[in-house]
Amino acid sequence: MDPVWIAAITGILGLAFASFLAFYVLRQDEGSTQIREISAAIKEGALAFLNREYRILGIFVVVIAIILGIIPSLGWWVSLAFIFGAICSAAAGYAGMNMAIRANGRTAAAAQKSLNEGLKVSFRGGGVMGMCVVGIGIIGLAILYFAFHTHPDFLRIIPAFGFGASGVAIFARAGGGIYTKAADTGADLVGKVEKGIPEDDPRNAAVIADFVGDNVGDVAGMGADLFESYVDSIIATITLCAVAIAAGVVGSETIAWYLPLMVAAGGIIASIIGVFLVRVGDKPEMGALLGALRRGTFSASVLTAVFAFLAIYLLKADLGVFWAILAGLIAGMLIGESTNYFTSYAYQPTRNVSEASQTGAGTTVTRGFSNGLMSTFPPIIFIAIAIVLAYNFASFYGIAIAGIGMLSTLGVTLATDAYGPVADNSGGIVEMAGLPPEIRERTDALDSLGNTTAATGKGFAIGSAALTALALMLSYTQMVGIKFGELSLLDPKVLTGLLLGAMLPAIFCSMTLTAVGRTAFSIINEVRRQFREITGLMEGTARPEYGKCVDICTKAALREMIAPGLMTVIAPIIVGFILGPVGLGGFLLGAIATGFILAVTMANAGGSWDNAKKWIEKGNYGGKGSDAHKASVVGDTVGDPMKDTSGPSLNIMIKLMSIIALVLAPTLAGFPGLI
Repeated sequence: MDPVWIAAITGILGLAFASFLAFYVLRQDEGSTQIREISAAIKEGALAFLNREYRILGIFVVVIAIILGIIPSLGWWVSLAFIFGAICSAAAGYAGMNMAIRANGRTAAAAQKSLNEGLKVSFRGGGVMGMCVVGIGIIGLAILYFAFHTHPDFLRIIPAFGFGASGVAIFARAGGGIYTKAADTGADLVGKVEKGIPEDDPRNAAVIADFVGDNVGDVAGMGADLFESYVDSIIATITLCAVAIAAGVVGSETIAWYLPLMVAAGGIIASIIGVFLVRVGDKPEMGALLGALRRGTFSASVLTAVFAFLAIYLLKADLGVFWAILAGLIAGMLIGESTNYFTSYAYQPTRNVSEASQTGAGTTVTRGFSNGLMSTFPPIIFIAIAIVLAYNFASFYGIAIAGIGMLSTLGVTLATDAYGPVADNSGGIVEMAGLPPEIRERTDALDSLGNTTAATGKGFAIGSAALTALALMLSYTQMVGIKFGELSLLDPKVLTGLLLGAMLPAIFCSMTLTAVGRTAFSIINEVRRQFREITGLMEGTARPEYGKCVDICTKAALREMIAPGLMTVIAPIIVGFILGPVGLGGFLLGAIATGFILAVTMANAGGSWDNAKKWIEKGNYGGKGSDAHKASVVGDTVGDPMKDTSGPSLNIMIKLMSIIALVLAPTLAGFPGLI
C-alpha cells in the first residue's frame, strides 16, 4: 500500500476526533437564558464578520487563480491547486471558529460545576480547531499527491496549494487582528481607565465586539496562520527531494515525498492521545492548570518522536533525518517555554513590568518593550542551533523536515492556543450574566491560563514560521537554479534585495498598527457617546447599543486588511522581476530575519504587558482601580495590537512571500531581472 494512504487515513482519523470533541461540547449544558443570549450575540457577530471576510477573499482568490492560469510556465493545474489550498484553509478556520463560539457559553455553565469541567469544555472546544487544521491539511496534500504525483510538473503544482492557504491566512489574520484589538482597546480605555468599571462590564458598548474579536482573530486567524505553516513545511520538504537524494539521506524521490507526510501523520495520532491527557483538579491554581496542558503537549512530543523514528526505519531513510526532526521538535518546545518565561506573571520579567507601573504608563511601556526585545535572544538561539544541527544531519532537506518536527504536534498545541479565546469569552459571559464571584474566580483562572497559553502559542507559531519560511526559501533557490554560495552580499542585487526585504516587515507593522489605531479611535468615540447620551447607562438601568460597535469593527477591519495583504502579495513579484532570482533570494532573507525579530518582540512585549496587568489585578501594587492598575491598562492597550495583530501577521507575511517566490520559480528561472 502507498504510504500516503496511511497519512490520508490518519487525517480522516483527525477529523473524526474533531467531530467527537465537537459532539462532546455540544452535549453540554448551554447555561441560563442570559448566558445563551450573550453567547448568541457573540456567535451572530463572529459569523457575520467571517462570512463578509470570506466573500472579499473569494474575489481575491478568483483573480489570483486567473493570473496563475494564464502564465505559460505555470498553467491551470497550478491555478486549481491554489484554489484548493484557499478552500482548505478557509474551511479549517471556519470549522474551528464555529465550535469556539458554541463552547464559550457552555464553558461558563460548566465552570458552575467545577474548574475541571470548565477546562474540559473549553479545551475540547479549542481542540476542534487543532484537529481540523492538521486533518484538513494532510488530507488536502494527500489528494494533491494522488492527483498529480505522476505528473511531470508535480513539484511546480504542489507549492500553489500552500500559496492558496497563505493568501487566505494573511487577510484572515490581519483582518481578525484589526477587529479584535480595536474593540479590546476601545473597551479597556473607556471602561477601565475613564469610567473605572470592571472588564467585560455589560454597561460597556464595546464588550460584545471584544468577545467577537477574540474568535475571529485568535481562533480563525491563528488557525489560518498555523494551517499554512503546517502545509508549507510539508511542501518545502517535498520540493527538496533532489537535495535529499544528493545528500544520501533517502534512497528515492518517492521516499523523500513519503517521509514528511508520515511524520505529520504520526503527530496527529500523538496529538489525539495528548488531548486525552489534559485534566486537572478543582483548585484554581495556575501551576496545576499549566501542568495539565504541559502534560498533554509534552506527551504528544515524545510520542511524535517515537512515530517519526518508526517511519524513518520502515522507509529505510538515513537516521540523520530523525535527528533533524528531533532538533526541530525540541526547538519548538524550548521556544514555547522561553515565551512562557518572558510573558507569564509567574516569572520575574513580567513582574518587573508590573512593578514599573507604580510610576506611570511611561515606565510601564518602556519596561515592557525592553522585555520584548530581550525575549528575542532564546528563540533565535534555539532556531539557529536547530538549523545547524538539521543541516549537518540531513543537509537542506534536514532543515525543512525540522520544521515538520516543530509543527508535528500542532493538533494539541493549537488546541491549547484556541482554548484561550474560549476561556476568555466564558469569563466575560460570567461577568455579564452576573454569576457569583466563585464562578468568576474559576473562569479567571482559566482566562489567566489562556493568556499564558496564547503567548506560548504565538512564540511557537513565530518560531515555526521562521523555520518554514527558511525551508521555502531554500526550496526556491533549488527550483530557480541558485547554487550553494551564489547569494553573495558582494552582489549588489542581493544586497539591494536584502535591504528591501528587511524594510518590508516594518512597513507592514506600521500599516496594521495604524489600522488598529484608526478603528480604535472610532470605537472609543462611540463608547463615549453612548455613556454621554444614553440616559441610565452608567447606572445600569439602560442597555448599550452593542451592535453599533460590532458594525464599526466589521467595516473597518475588512477595509483596513486589504492594503497590507496586497502589499505582501505584490512585493516579491515586483522584486523578482526587477532584481531577478538572486535579488529575490536576498529579499526573502532580509524579510525572514527582521520579520522574525519584530514578531517575537511584539508578541512577547504585548503578552508581558497583558499579564503584568493581570498580576496587579490579583491584588499586587494596589490592585484593581489603583494608579498602577490604570498604568498597566495603558500598557496592555499598547501591547494588544502588537501581540494580536502586527506580530502574528508577520508570521504569515514571511511565509507568504517565500511561497510566492517558490510558485514563481519556474517563471524566474534563467531570468536575469530588468536591471
